[in-house]
Amino acid sequence: MGKSANPSRVAENEALARNPMIRTSPRKLNLVAQLIRNMDASRAVAELTFSKRRIAGEVKKVLQAAIANAENNHQLDVDRLYVSSATVGRALVMKRFHARARGRGARVEKLFSNLTIIVRERDAAVAEGAE
Repeated sequence: MGKSANPSRVAENEALARNPMIRTSPRKLNLVAQLIRNMDASRAVAELTFSKRRIAGEVKKVLQAAIANAENNHQLDVDRLYVSSATVGRALVMKRFHARARGRGARVEKLFSNLTIIVRERDAAVAEGAE
């Protein structure tokens, strides 16, 4: 009499990877996530490798984790994977203060973000037509 299993959050031809605490604002992270949406997985990794943005390295780690999950846990073909969705959300906010003139304080908010990347395997017919 155990607990029933949770339903899968992704389809059979998808794999997911998350990073719930990335130390950057969601607005900046979404610029990098927007760069790789609907892109082939191998091309997205190359794009993130040569991106000038600091946070691109963290996004690349999450993308590589999603690719590894697809290969090892779901037995999907790595060559036919593409980034079906890259969602960015707001996580916790650290509140700090800066000392200002006349004994006042200015509030500084240090934002954190969460990132979820879902990679999906293309259909064989669609993959053949693209090449």
